[in-house]
Order: sequence, then structure tokens, then C-alpha cells
Amino acid sequence: MFTGIVSDVGTVRSAEQRGDLRLTIATAYDVDTIDLGASISCSGVCLTVVDKGEDWFAVDVSGETTSKTAADHWHEGASLNLERALRLGDELGGHIVTGHVDCVAEVVESSPDGDSTRIAIRIPRELASMIAPKGSVTLDGASLTVNDVHDDDAGTRFTVNIIPHTAQHTTLGQLKAGEQLNVEVDVLARYLDRMLSARAH
Repeated sequence: MFTGIVSDVGTVRSAEQRGDLRLTIATAYDVDTIDLGASISCSGVCLTVVDKGEDWFAVDVSGETTSKTAADHWHEGASLNLERALRLGDELGGHIVTGHVDCVAEVVESSPDGDSTRIAIRIPRELASMIAPKGSVTLDGASLTVNDVHDDDAGTRFTVNIIPHTAQHTTLGQLKAGEQLNVEVDVLARYLDRMLSARAH
């Protein structure tokens, strides 16, 4: 479990296709405190540490994961938002995040909004019921608040604001129209949607 509060931006040093894709990720974390088998959120995807060195750790990304997530994250030189797993007693600064991606979204528009940047995102219509104004959403592992939501024939579009602090400490400050993001809806919304769907049948 995670909170969506990014604590490091790592860089993919190498991407080696084995049976799965092995990524070596450079990090500012104290690697001595990371156990093999630990979970780390890598741009919103919960991955398991399988090896580590002085300033890096390695993860295996399965074919299932690469097929359901934003492809641009899994190559040499890519920047990844990192968060270590939540521990009992830690401050829950964002919201409860599982690290399970619900869809890949596209950035539709990026525009200045005061000191912030307003980002418009398009997601598949089937997730529309789980995105709500002033609700929480996770984009590439970062917990954000939804501004507004609009449904149309092409899908669902919503906006979020990237404040300067978030822009400086995550990969989200570099977003441009056409880029893809890993999206995880609020886990509570996911369960409520399932409960209502089951009752309807």
C-alpha cells in the first residue's frame, strides 16, 4: 500500500528483456534500508525489488504489466516517480493507493493556471463513475485532487492542477499533450462502483 506522495524521482539505467523486463533504477534512497522483496511504487506501478546495489535497485516488469501501463516508462533513461511502501504509523499524506493501474490515460491539454499548471486528462468511459470532482486520483503514482469531470462520446475528461512543489518533485511538471499516464482510481470508488453494479443485477 502507498499514499501517492512521491519521495524520489528515479532514472532507469538499464532495461533488459529476459523472460520479463528487468529494470535497473537509480535512486537517492538509502538502498541499505531497502530489503529484497520490498514493494516500491514506480510511476504508480507496485513492483518488487529483486536486486540492489550502492545507489540502485532492480525490478522485474511482467508482460502483463507492460501491456497495461504507459510504455514510455519502461526504457533506459526514463524518469519514474518513486514511493516506498506505507508502514504502520506513517503519515497518510495523500490517499490510499494500491499500485494497481486501472488504465492508461492521455494528456489532452496543459495550460498555466496561476502559479500552477492545469492538466486535462482523457480516460475510457467505463471509468467515468469512479472519477468525481474534489475526489482523489493517482497519476503516475502521485496523489492528486480532481477539479472537474466531463463526459462525452469520446470518453471522460477531467482536470487536475499541478502546483509548483509537485512539478519540482515529480515527473508531472514536464507533461505535454499527447503523453500517456498510469491512472489508478480511488480504491473506495472502485469498490463502491462494484457494489452498485452487483446490486443492479
